[in-house]
Amino acid sequence: MRAYEQRPLPTTGAFLILNLTNDHNRGQKLPIITINQAETHNLIDCQTALLKSRLGEEYFTDEDVALSVLSEGIAAGEIFVATDDTNQCVGFIWYIQEGAFHGFPYLHIIAVKEALRGKGIGQQLLAYFEKRVFTDYDKVFLVVADFNPSAKRLYERLGYRQVGAIPNLYKEGVTEYLMMKEK
Repeated sequence: MRAYEQRPLPTTGAFLILNLTNDHNRGQKLPIITINQAETHNLIDCQTALLKSRLGEEYFTDEDVALSVLSEGIAAGEIFVATDDTNQCVGFIWYIQEGAFHGFPYLHIIAVKEALRGKGIGQQLLAYFEKRVFTDYDKVFLVVADFNPSAKRLYERLGYRQVGAIPNLYKEGVTEYLMMKEK
């Protein structure tokens, strides 16, 4: 069971996420984060989180490619950063509003800084994403690679279910599992 509250911050467009608890964290309160649309000054923090993630280790071995890809996402307004109470970036989420089948939100990348993983920040980013998109859509999609079973388990625990498997989608020998969550 999850209990959280998202509060819009006046005039900023940001959301403050408070008091998220769940059974996985044994009822402990998770870090308070603020989520804003990413800006160019967030680029290096996003790159750091991505490169040190399992996804980054497999798909973004070239730092310049990662920087270029993230720059495109920020320019498109599709990346949102989570910051802590000291305004330090702790992770990000990148989603494309109608990126799945030209009609449904697609969660492209989610990454949390290495030292802060396992503290619920990823769950808070997902909750933010779902709150934003489920106002207008009844389904959301993502893919998760077979080399990242812990991420797949997290998505399943949060209500996503596998609806397909795509071998060799991004890399030979890697199967991506298509996951969907319904409102």
